[in-house]
Amino acid sequence: MSSTTEGPTDHTAERPAAREHDPRKARKALIGAYVGTSLEWYDFFLFGTTASIVFAPLFFGGEDPALAVIQSFLLFGVGFIARPIGALIAGHYGDRIGRRTILMITIVAMGVASTLIGLLPTFETAGIVAPILLAVLRFVQGMAAGGEWGGATLLAVENAPEHKRGFYGAVVQLGSPTGTILSSMIVAAVVALSGERFLEGAWRIPYLISIVLVAVGVWIRLKIDETDDYKQAQAARSATPHEKQSAPVADILRAAPGRLIVGIGTYLFGNAGFFVLTTFMISYVTKQLGLPSTVILTAITWGAVAQIVVMFIAGKVADKTSPSIVVAVGYAIAALVAFPIFWLVDTRDTALITVAMILGLGFASIPYAPVGTVLTQLFPVKVRYSAIALSANIAGIVAGFMPALAAWILGFTNGASTGPAILLLILAVISLISAIIARRLILKDAQRQVDQYSGELLDW
Repeated sequence: MSSTTEGPTDHTAERPAAREHDPRKARKALIGAYVGTSLEWYDFFLFGTTASIVFAPLFFGGEDPALAVIQSFLLFGVGFIARPIGALIAGHYGDRIGRRTILMITIVAMGVASTLIGLLPTFETAGIVAPILLAVLRFVQGMAAGGEWGGATLLAVENAPEHKRGFYGAVVQLGSPTGTILSSMIVAAVVALSGERFLEGAWRIPYLISIVLVAVGVWIRLKIDETDDYKQAQAARSATPHEKQSAPVADILRAAPGRLIVGIGTYLFGNAGFFVLTTFMISYVTKQLGLPSTVILTAITWGAVAQIVVMFIAGKVADKTSPSIVVAVGYAIAALVAFPIFWLVDTRDTALITVAMILGLGFASIPYAPVGTVLTQLFPVKVRYSAIALSANIAGIVAGFMPALAAWILGFTNGASTGPAILLLILAVISLISAIIARRLILKDAQRQVDQYSGELLDW
């Protein structure tokens, strides 16, 4: 099948009925979705950045610094455990009462939790209460993040014009590099201005800034209407008021458990591969190669800039071809660059390490741009919020253990980068196979709708 045919077919699978499009509403929805996702990733990366340098010494007692760091990273993982729970709750109610309402709750919960972290007492003043409160707030962050991404993606994609759904989905994904750059810049600025006073209290400033971001996000989302797809689904439910309504997640597990597995696999590299290339790579460059942390942090920042450029382009290409094609090709590229990334890093050359991060976070982020659109096409509207949120956040649980797994493999291979490179390759291949299956399912849905429409014409 030619690419000319494949693009419209994918879009047909997502929405068979034509509708009048409101460009102003679509733009407002896109901005609201992008701002919320940026806030989510700002808070997420901020916690990861400060986990070892702030929380380890200030929130955990004991005389063993290494143990304090381990405890701090375990606390970092609490957010990953909480995300599927947030996805279940937000998805259930997002499919029942609307995307917009749930997204207002998630953005407020994320921002308030982050702000409260900036107000917490330390172990020195509150004892064991300090890490307990930090764990509770991290759990709230994880739940909010679990509900945010799926709803934000639907807010943008379900309001997008038919021929721009790939690009709209990509803009939402830009929240990840935006959050990375924003958190890195703010922490770096505070460290530079405060110097030795950073641990004395200046570390709280990046967290307190979250309240400003929340205010902006809430103001924007208050101006957004519910999505058109959701309104159509609600109208269909109203036409059959006596039909029993089960929980969306129950519908998914009963009718499409295979699609959920495909969705998890399709999203896997976007989470797991990312943390191998960032969290693990920071440890690898500083501990294994013995280079200053500024080398890899600067390289990752340039990689995040490359992400923004590449995802814009990938989103445009997805609309010219099809989102599922771009995702599959992107994962193929990610598989091809898995080993070259580590080869470049192993040179210990600053410029080549930067090139490696541009390859890893830039070109390998091609599939990350339209993956939300592909997941949207994969599931029916009535369970879509729950389905895509679960797909992304179950993949997130796996991703949370990837840096630890990569570090264990590194030790098993006596410090050789071959092991982590193979892990990165395996993650890319799993997502590639899943994306190909997802594309086949989407095309199958499209053909089924065409056949149904043709049958209705014949009956008429």
